[in-house]
Amino acid sequence: MTPPFWKTTPLQQLTSEQWESLCDGCGICCLQKYQHEPSGQVYYAAVACRFLDVPKCRCTVYENRHRRNPNCIALKPANIDGMHWLPDTCAYRLIAAGQDLNWWHPLISGDPETVHQAGISVRDRVISGTHIHPKNLEWFF
Repeated sequence: MTPPFWKTTPLQQLTSEQWESLCDGCGICCLQKYQHEPSGQVYYAAVACRFLDVPKCRCTVYENRHRRNPNCIALKPANIDGMHWLPDTCAYRLIAAGQDLNWWHPLISGDPETVHQAGISVRDRVISGTHIHPKNLEWFF
């Protein structure tokens, strides 16, 4: 049996399709964040980017996300090591650290719903930023 691509191919050599398939669809990277400067601790608000379809945990403007939302950070093999704000469950962080994917990851389970069933995703736990005035964001941390 051939080992899966994420065990045999360095991140820098993944095709764009392979790279995209590593996303588990949790939506955590789309949450509003605050980093406490002295400690470096990252806090996630219960508020998602206004372009995240919260029930589906998918970006509604994915192809144009960086133009539509200049604050959207492009995750790439070259910068993944510096993305400490990503959750410990993030496949990009796991693979970069030489670890394997979790059982609920769609590439392991074969089902994109397992990330939600495992309680990893933001589905049913956050609201869209379209409903929050930026001045009120602090209420949601």
